[in-house]
Amino acid sequence: MANIKELSKYPERLTGGHRLCSGCGASIAVRQVLLGTKDPIVVAAATGCLEVATTIYPYTAWAVPFIHNAFENVAATISGTETAYRALKKKGKIKKEIKFVAFGGDGGTYDIGLQSLSGALERGHKFVYVCYDNEAYMNTGVQRSSATPYGASTTTAPAGKESFGKPQHRKDLTAIAAAHNIPYVAQATISNWNDLITKSEKAFKADGPAFLNILAMCHRGWRYKEADTIKVAKLSVDTGFWPLIEIENGVLRFTYKPKERKPVVEFLKVQGRFKHLFKEENKHVLENIQKEVDLNFKRLENFAEAGCKI
Repeated sequence: MANIKELSKYPERLTGGHRLCSGCGASIAVRQVLLGTKDPIVVAAATGCLEVATTIYPYTAWAVPFIHNAFENVAATISGTETAYRALKKKGKIKKEIKFVAFGGDGGTYDIGLQSLSGALERGHKFVYVCYDNEAYMNTGVQRSSATPYGASTTTAPAGKESFGKPQHRKDLTAIAAAHNIPYVAQATISNWNDLITKSEKAFKADGPAFLNILAMCHRGWRYKEADTIKVAKLSVDTGFWPLIEIENGVLRFTYKPKERKPVVEFLKVQGRFKHLFKEENKHVLENIQKEVDLNFKRLENFAEAGCKI
């Protein structure tokens, strides 16, 4: 478990003064992830909210080496960097231990960066990939992604007379990453900071690729008060919408389970993107969401209880 007194002594690697929104889940997630190692670290980030708002020329909020690349290829960039490091270390030109981490939003990870990510995981590069999942293309105007939940209203899947919002269920990227048989995969969120930092520590220590899927709220896209980011994150866990799990060498376990899960409407009703679902004609959509959450939670419980590789 992470020790908060020790963590308070760590230098900030993402400094204040960046231009991410107040209450941005991504910046909270990044700061917690970077507390997972004391070693020198190289960061790469795909185009997106995080990159755009932290590296506005001629300024940077990063106190570590930082690489910006295109939307779709951050995993390829960091895997090439890690390979160069190993080559230089083998030649004796670098002696210190250096960690490598890539950050991408759900658009750059679930969607247009999936091929790059899959290739890097399959090749076995020793790096950590972090998806800060805010469930839409927030940087360019809240367009739906394959991480956008069923029923959510976005600018490209809007709710109205002809639609209740996005008609497809979100992609299970955590399971896709785990299917690559890599050492460490986990889901986390920013409200459970000790859980997230502990998972980050495990990811950086993994002997091979590690993948962290972090639900990172966006108050502008999700439409809630910016002061409520942690509250919304906690509801995602307490309702079972976002289970906190880890898959270590193929074996799944829960790292936290609410004693009694709250109804998923408790999570949905605080967000404007789901406001339309509380009309009588969309009652069936709420029922479908609850059913899907229950089925997914039970599926994960079955894997955890079996104790076998997934």
